[in-house]
Amino acid sequence: MAIFYPDILQQRTAPRTFSFGDKDVMLYALGIGLGQDPMNETELAFVYEKGLKVVPTAATVLAAALRGATGPAPEMPPGHRPSQINFLMVVHGEQKVELHKPLPTSGTFTAEGRTVGAYDKGEGKGAVIINETVWTDEKGEKVATLTGSTFARGDGGFGGPSEGAPEPHAVPTRAPDISVDFATREDQALLYRLNGDRNPLHSDPGVAKKAGFDRPILHGLCTYGITCRAILQEVTGFDADQIYSHQARFSSPVFPGDVITVDIWKDGKNISFEARVKARNVTVIRNGLTVLR
Repeated sequence: MAIFYPDILQQRTAPRTFSFGDKDVMLYALGIGLGQDPMNETELAFVYEKGLKVVPTAATVLAAALRGATGPAPEMPPGHRPSQINFLMVVHGEQKVELHKPLPTSGTFTAEGRTVGAYDKGEGKGAVIINETVWTDEKGEKVATLTGSTFARGDGGFGGPSEGAPEPHAVPTRAPDISVDFATREDQALLYRLNGDRNPLHSDPGVAKKAGFDRPILHGLCTYGITCRAILQEVTGFDADQIYSHQARFSSPVFPGDVITVDIWKDGKNISFEARVKARNVTVIRNGLTVLR
């Protein structure tokens, strides 16, 4: 396994087609805790096919059929060497979803990915790899862009640049305009994993202990989705179409059963946020930014 620089910046995945339907949309919403009160008709709209709405961050899981599927090798121009990182030493660093149009409740799309950045922290210090995936619809129109950074702990020292990575969004220094609590369920990771990420770190106590945790942890992207739920609830009145983009940096794990406090700052169409677990005095999401249409 090795990273070859600058070859990696020419690395792409071949276009791949996937589909999703209303069941996938509703399962995601249930996975981030919507619909716990069946009499709450506002939240019901995200988990019931009658007038169904889509949570914007569902884009992180709706192409789950492609995850782990065997596909062609990365496409490279002639003479360029394909890079491969050590996936056993990978940590999800940041995630951003941009929606060029609101997500439909079902459809068939094409996803194409590429590596847009690779930053070398040094031998034994890891590397930051930034990948971008673009969805287009059957008309060829762009629907969504997903950008994620990966901290590859075992791949430093490849000779790439050490600086120049995008700076994280700086949240305001004033007190939050809104703080809202969300109680996660003890079984939340077991439900969320049905969206496609079946890493046993989130379900198997033995695997979690080997990774240094007392018990399985919640998926970072579930916590990310809960922060989007907070913006929907507290800022847009559950109008998902208002959200153009949602981005954040992962800073610490959440355990199922934790109460997550989402702090929100409103500045026009820029909504900053962070998330913390007060009971453990830890911030779990940093540098959050939602941009409204």
